[in-house]
Amino acid sequence: MTPLPTATRARRAALPVALCAGLTAMLTACGEDPDAGTNGVGKLSATEIETKARATADAAVSVRLSGTLVSKGGTYKLNMRLKHDGGTGSVTSKDNTFEVLRVGKALYLKADAGFWSGGDGKGDEEPSETDAEAAGKLDDKYVKVPEGDPAYNQFRGFTDMDVLLEGLLGMQGELSKGDRTQVGGVRTIKVIGGEGEGGTLDVALVGKPYPLQFARAGGAGVLTLGDWDKDFPLAAPSKDETVDYGRQLPKTSD
Repeated sequence: MTPLPTATRARRAALPVALCAGLTAMLTACGEDPDAGTNGVGKLSATEIETKARATADAAVSVRLSGTLVSKGGTYKLNMRLKHDGGTGSVTSKDNTFEVLRVGKALYLKADAGFWSGGDGKGDEEPSETDAEAAGKLDDKYVKVPEGDPAYNQFRGFTDMDVLLEGLLGMQGELSKGDRTQVGGVRTIKVIGGEGEGGTLDVALVGKPYPLQFARAGGAGVLTLGDWDKDFPLAAPSKDETVDYGRQLPKTSD
């Protein structure tokens, strides 16, 4: 057998090496670009990502907000659909679950008799016969809340898209970028606030950079935001479903 010239052997040996090197470079390039196929916000700074997410949320016409909110007054589980002119959904506290509906300025609550029976909400004070009778009439009805009632602003807050988003998505301290992950099957990037005070925001990497989840600082709850810009019906309840209690509501147990 005639041996190949040294130069030919060298070229043949170099060919598979070059092919492997080229393939490796291609695979490495793919692996090093986590923003391929995304909206590109992952390439921005943490502050720029948060700014874009807030601007996108501010421009949205509707959202579904669900999850747990911990405040000084207790822990609430929210499941709300919100627009700029109202909202509807349910709020669950330690002792009660109630539905809240707002259409424009008109605000309605719907709950069972236990919610309306008064007392301190801890079982230490029994409702009077008058309170119990009133609560029975309000049971499972939409009760219109007078605008002058002390409870109006408290319960209205659960239906105010602008106020909720402003208050719940606020981040404090120096922002930094976190891991890329998924929320509800959508690729996201985390923006992390200052240690112990800023919370963690997941921003969509696909489509518009909507905020999709917010873990509030200090274990104050985790909220998921979805159905952005998806319309839903919002209308006042029918008359036979509604009770207009009058100028002031009875004391609730919530």
